[in-house]
Amino acid sequence: MTTPGSRHNVHLTLAIGDYDHVRDLVSGAVEVQGIDLTCMRFSVEETFFRFARHREWDISEFSLAKYCSIRASGDDSLAAIPVFPSRAFRHSAIFVRAGGPVDDPAALANGRIGIPEWTQTATVYARGALEHGYGLDLKAIEWFQGGTNEPGRIEGIALTPPEGFSLTAVKDRSLNDMLVAGDLDALIAAHSPVDFEQRTGRVVRLFSDHRAVEEAYYRDTGVFPIMHVIAIRREVLDDHPWAAMNLYTAFREAKRRSLERAIDANAPKYPVPWSPANAERAEEIFGRDFWPYGIEPNRVTLEAFLAFAHEQGVCATRLTAEDLFVPQVAEEFRV
Repeated sequence: MTTPGSRHNVHLTLAIGDYDHVRDLVSGAVEVQGIDLTCMRFSVEETFFRFARHREWDISEFSLAKYCSIRASGDDSLAAIPVFPSRAFRHSAIFVRAGGPVDDPAALANGRIGIPEWTQTATVYARGALEHGYGLDLKAIEWFQGGTNEPGRIEGIALTPPEGFSLTAVKDRSLNDMLVAGDLDALIAAHSPVDFEQRTGRVVRLFSDHRAVEEAYYRDTGVFPIMHVIAIRREVLDDHPWAAMNLYTAFREAKRRSLERAIDANAPKYPVPWSPANAERAEEIFGRDFWPYGIEPNRVTLEAFLAFAHEQGVCATRLTAEDLFVPQVAEEFRV
């Protein structure tokens, strides 16, 4: 938590995951001018559910897909800044049974695929990759929505069933169990199915060398998938319009410090063998700032996602990148 600075500061609450690139902001090592933060950490599933349903805090890490769906519906109760706490390629989030169509995504045509939520960002990207990269007709697939490892998961936001898609809610079984039993041909989920996590040998990734596939995807498309944004309740910005840029500036500084730690080979900061070498590899592929914030450095990714979301019925209207973020962060001063 940050230590209160001035009694004249605005007090706001923030819920966010335990990421190294926000560590210095959450600890108070990086201050947000004019703001004292009370920070809370939950699983992303709990954070998204509680913020989507009840808006229990002022600022929140939030699902990109859910945020876009809300905005596309005409609801402007939330605004966002282009800070992206979570990014991940999602070819690696597609799972099949061992002995299934490994490295053959075309074999899933007209198949049965499970998803935890239609509006889970990971599933939007993965469906987009299957359609645009491998020619699958998403409307010819039977989609089943339910909990990856626990029965009874529901959509985190209100969702009108997308027109033309076959989407069935499953309340009494987990998708992991359905996949193992042969009632699904594949499962797309950000949180791995338990049989994969426990290495039972019954569930494997669709792409055996997913990193090579994902690096090739980036080279071909320029898309580095964004999973989450920082969303702010509209009334906070109505009362304090300066808060958006001050938060954005602080998040960027915290991230800059994190990237310095990641690349430091003198005394590696993470208990992962070759972690500085992995960071150097990322720098070779993505450039010096390999986790960029802001609209323009992420335009290709944002526009690709918004196209997928509209095609898949996640967004009722086709949004642009500028539609997502408060105008104060769209431009910056120069000296």
